[in-house]
Amino acid sequence: MAADLDALTQKVAAFRDARDWAQFHSLRNLIVSLNLEAGELLELTQWKSDAEVADLPNELHAREALEDECADVLLYLLLIADRAGIDLEAATLAKLAKNEAKYPVDRFKGSRRKYDAAE
Repeated sequence: MAADLDALTQKVAAFRDARDWAQFHSLRNLIVSLNLEAGELLELTQWKSDAEVADLPNELHAREALEDECADVLLYLLLIADRAGIDLEAATLAKLAKNEAKYPVDRFKGSRRKYDAAE
């Protein structure tokens, strides 16, 4: 997986560098851009019922929009991690381990409550 993320990051960086856009990609600007793209992903659900949202992947144009917005979010996440020197695979595995400790299966299976909420 790390090799795939590294290869993808290299492709994104090559695209950016060919256009001389790194000058605009401060960590702050990348974080802002990620959130703007996440907002565009969220916009695909605006005013839709849960059933309509669940059906987005089944509609040709809606699926394409969903794919594009997911890709935009990932592009900025890769650039943020690259700029900050974050190993996304290692960070994800570490976060998963933290979540496993906070949310043991025997206490949280089927529950939506937060780890620090009273039972």
